[in-house]
Amino acid sequence: MTTPSQLSPSRRSVLWGAAGLAGFLGLGVGWWRNQTDGDVVSAVAQEPVPGLWAQQWKTPAGQTLAMSVFKGKPLLINFWATWCPPCVEELPLINNFYLQNKAADWQVLGLAVDSPSAVNKFLDKMPLAFPVAIASMGGVELGRALGNVTGGLPFSVVISSQGEVLQRKMGQLRAADLEAWAGLK
Repeated sequence: MTTPSQLSPSRRSVLWGAAGLAGFLGLGVGWWRNQTDGDVVSAVAQEPVPGLWAQQWKTPAGQTLAMSVFKGKPLLINFWATWCPPCVEELPLINNFYLQNKAADWQVLGLAVDSPSAVNKFLDKMPLAFPVAIASMGGVELGRALGNVTGGLPFSVVISSQGEVLQRKMGQLRAADLEAWAGLK
C-alpha cells in the first residue's frame, strides 16, 4: 500500500484538492438543505421559554430594547443576518406580514446576528417597519433555547401571547408559512 508521503507532489496536490472539494460540497449541501423549504414544526410542549422576557438587546441605533415590551401579544422572532441571502430575501415578506397583522396585535422582532454597522447600512437601503435588534452571540444562545440546535439562519419562531413557542422554522419563510401563522395567538 502506498502512503501519502510516497506519492509524488502532483498526486498529493490532486488528492488534497479532491478531499477539499468533497468537503466543500458536503458543507454546501448541508447549507442548502437548511436554507430551502425547512419544515414548519409545532413545538412539542407549549411551555414558556425560561428567561425570554428578561433578555435585552441593543438596537442598531444603540438603544436598549427589552423583550418584556413584547410580552402579552403574539410575537414572530426572526433571526437573520445581512450576509445571509435567504434572510435578506424573506425580510420584505416579514415586513408585509407585520404591516398587515399589527392591528390584530401581532408583533415582529428581527434579531440580527450581525454587526451594528452592517445592520445600519442594510436598514438605510431597506427600512423595516418592525423593530430590529443586534443579537450577536446572545442571539445564538436564544435561538438554541428556542429550538435552533444547528445555529443556522434564517430561523423564525412564533411565541404565543402567553410566551409559549407555537411554531418554528429553520430556513427561508414563504407566504404560506406566514398565512398559516397569522391565525395563531
